Amino acid sequence: MPGAVRTLCLAALLGALRAGGTELTLELPDSAQRCFHQELESGVKFTLDYQVISGGHYDVDCYVEDPNGKTIYQETKKQYDSFSHHTEVKGVYTFCFSNEFSTFSHKIVYFDFQVGDEPPILPDMSNRVTALTQV
Repeated sequence: MPGAVRTLCLAALLGALRAGGTELTLELPDSAQRCFHQELESGVKFTLDYQVISGGHYDVDCYVEDPNGKTIYQETKKQYDSFSHHTEVKGVYTFCFSNEFSTFSHKIVYFDFQVGDEPPILPDMSNRVTALTQV
C-alpha cells in the first residue's frame, strides 16, 4: 500500500474513532503486534469486540491499557471476546492485538470499538410496553 494511501486510511480510522466508534478488519502478520490509541474523557463507557476471522487456530492475544499504563484487560489465545469498561481517568487508552506467539501463521482480525452507550433500536424504547417487558 503506497504511503499516501496508508496515511489517508489511518487518518480516516482516527477520525472514525473520535466520532464514537469504528469497525476495522486488519491483517496481523506472524510474530507481530498492532496497537490502537484513543483519547477518552473520564467516566465514559467504551466497548471492544473482536474476532479472529481467519488464520492458524483463529486466536490472538489482546490487552487494553489505561493512560497510566495499567492493564485493564488481558486475554491470551482467544478466538473472540468482548470487553466493556467505564473510564476512570482522562487520557489515551491503548488496545493491542498480538500474534507474537505464532511464527508461521498470519491472522485476519475484525474489531469494533464503540465509545458511549449504544442508542436504542427504536426511539423512545424505554417507554414502550411490549410482551417482553410484561413477562
